Amino acid sequence: MPSRSTPERARTRRAATLALVLASSLLGGCGALVVGGITVGAAALYDRRPYYVVIDDQQIEMNAISAIQQDRELQDHARISVTSYNYTVLLTGQAERAELAQRAADKVRRLAKVQRVVDEITIGPRVSLARKSEDAYLTSRVKLALTKVDLEDFDATRVKVISEDGVVYLMGLVSPAEADAATEKARYVRGVKRVVKLFEYRPTGN
Repeated sequence: MPSRSTPERARTRRAATLALVLASSLLGGCGALVVGGITVGAAALYDRRPYYVVIDDQQIEMNAISAIQQDRELQDHARISVTSYNYTVLLTGQAERAELAQRAADKVRRLAKVQRVVDEITIGPRVSLARKSEDAYLTSRVKLALTKVDLEDFDATRVKVISEDGVVYLMGLVSPAEADAATEKARYVRGVKRVVKLFEYRPTGN
C-alpha cells in the first residue's frame, strides 16, 4: 500500500488537531482563579514538554492558587489567573493596587520549581463577567485559527492560549518559524487587542 503524501499527512494532522482543539474548548471552565490545565488531557500526548514537566506545571499552578487564596486581601481585592508552562508562570488578571499585584508575584516566585514569573496583572477594577465570557470565546477562536497554520509538523495543541481583557498570550516550545506563524494567525482574529509572545524556542527539526 503506497504511503500518503506529505500534503495528505498534513491535512490529516490538521483535522485531528482541530477535533482536539474543539474538544478541549468544550471542556474548558472558568473561576475567580483560572488554572491553565489541572488534569493531563489528550493534548499531553502531543506536548513537547516531558511528561514529568507537564505534571510539575500543574502542581505549580495548584500551589500558586493555594498561596493566593490564603491571602484574604488578594481574595477580596484582586482576580488573578495562573498559567504555568515549562516552569514559567504567567499571572494575568486585575488587582486594585500595585502592591497587591507585586505581593501575588512574590508569592509565586517563592514556590518550588518556578524559574520565571511573568507579571501581567493590570491595576484596576475586576473585569465584568461579560468580558470574561468574551475572553473565553476569544481563546477558542484563536485556538481554531492556529489549526490553519500551514507548517509541516505544526500542532496547534502545542501552543497554550490565554486571553485576558482582549490581550492574547501565547506560550509553548516552538521553533521561531512556528512562533511567527502562530502570532500572525492570532493577530488577525477578531477581538484581539494585542498578542504577547511568551514562547520558548527549540532548534528546528527537534
